[in-house]
Amino acid sequence: MKYGLVMEGGAMRGMFTAGVTDVLMENNIEFDGAIGVSAGATFGCNFKSKQPGRAIRYCKRFADDKRFCSVTSLIKTGDMFGVDFCYHEIPQKLDAFDYKTYRENKMPFYMVMTDIKTGKPVYVNVRNCDGENIKYMQASASMPLASQPVKIKGNEYLDGGVTDSIPLRFMEREGYGKNVVVLTQPKGYKKAPSKLMKVISLYFHKYPNLVKAMKRRHLMYNNETKYVSHREKEGRAFVIQPKEKLPTGRVEHDPALLEAAYNEGRRAAEERLEALKKFIGK
Repeated sequence: MKYGLVMEGGAMRGMFTAGVTDVLMENNIEFDGAIGVSAGATFGCNFKSKQPGRAIRYCKRFADDKRFCSVTSLIKTGDMFGVDFCYHEIPQKLDAFDYKTYRENKMPFYMVMTDIKTGKPVYVNVRNCDGENIKYMQASASMPLASQPVKIKGNEYLDGGVTDSIPLRFMEREGYGKNVVVLTQPKGYKKAPSKLMKVISLYFHKYPNLVKAMKRRHLMYNNETKYVSHREKEGRAFVIQPKEKLPTGRVEHDPALLEAAYNEGRRAAEERLEALKKFIGK
């Protein structure tokens, strides 16, 4: 039996996921493979590099820094989350990412992107985050309208959450029979159709398959949460999620609210730690 870890996105709601994974690392919980979508990739990568506390630390430190996330950055560069600052200056200089540990950790870490031409999800086992490989993480977290498409080997990609928000089925296809699924929305949450579809349709008119995927995103998401619940009842999935809606928005500049979401993740993981250990046979 192979055990997997599935982490959905949600932009700064990902602080909840960071709280969960920090507790897992502190208790030496390991998996045979992991997958992250959007924020699940950008924050979840610290699980593979074995750096508890790093995500909440730098997010609080730079929460109100215009280089990190701002409308100013969006206007100047086309990316609300500053690419150079987030994917190069922070991990290489300001709060060092452990590239060596990530690379030497044999656990596969998959990231999900959306091909804007086909409107289909693309899954990549990112074996290291050095050099050009950081673009896979950037692409996975590049929200439509708030980011430019990321060019990789002749193709263009955006947020993986557009086409596969909770990739439990993918992990099962890869042979992971039991999976811990970290969600950033409370039980019973239903995604509604996007209110920005007219804008999206105009902005991405050259990419009809992407527009089609965006139109049905809420249906995809709600179907996936239903599937997760079904697998949980069968004993094949173990779900960790907030009890209530998190205090953070998708974009959040208040360090106190980021910490509140993070602490909710820690609480949720600690509350279910013994049951989780039993689920994975520890």
